[in-house]
Amino acid sequence: MAINTEKNSYTVIFAVLMVIVVGSLLAFVASGLKPKIVENERFEKQQNILYAMGVDENTGEGDVTFIPTTQVEGEFSQYITKQMVVTGSTATEKDNAYLIDVQKALAKAKSGEDAELPLLIGEKDGKTFYIIPMFGKGLWDAIWGYISLDDQMVVQGVYFDHRGETPGLGANIKQRFFMDDFKGESIMDGNNYVGITVAKGNNDPLNNDKEDNEVDALAGATITGNGVSAMIKESVKLYKPYLQTIRKN
Repeated sequence: MAINTEKNSYTVIFAVLMVIVVGSLLAFVASGLKPKIVENERFEKQQNILYAMGVDENTGEGDVTFIPTTQVEGEFSQYITKQMVVTGSTATEKDNAYLIDVQKALAKAKSGEDAELPLLIGEKDGKTFYIIPMFGKGLWDAIWGYISLDDQMVVQGVYFDHRGETPGLGANIKQRFFMDDFKGESIMDGNNYVGITVAKGNNDPLNNDKEDNEVDALAGATITGNGVSAMIKESVKLYKPYLQTIRKN
């Protein structure tokens, strides 16, 4: 008996079957790719952490070039000497602490709950780096990154990224010219924790003043810049009790 393809019931049944078939295929493909996706996410975190402490393959003035994925695990093991979780003023070692979901951990800590906050300790050229992950909100969506500090709370490097900031404006937070401005700035003003402000009109476009706790804002990206300021201040503040023990030593 011929099927009446013009009936509404045929259209509905056909649509349902297509959804089931396509959905099953997508689920199968996603399942097969999941290990590779997880591996790539791990490599990306390692690259970003190393970049924040100055381990990269930059050659040109404006480069943002990471250690290749084929080498990054070895470099990560070489330069990252300890992986810690911070609770209050105490830090304890924990394997693969860098894989902790930073967004959830920071949100938990901000709400006053006990949370394990990941912190990485790196060594390069005889110098110790304390690398803190950060998470915040830009103009359109999430922003995140890493900041590395020495034992006097002076920034040694940063890495920023975003999910949906405007190309050529807020998206420039991940450009070299912006990230390099943070090097040499302190998160402290004397004994007071102040973070670092992305300041509009600070009259220091070359960022020569490293005593003002400010970097020059991005043109046309005030809200994203404010988001970066808030991200640094609010994220790093959660580590303050532990960072104070480092600074005293």
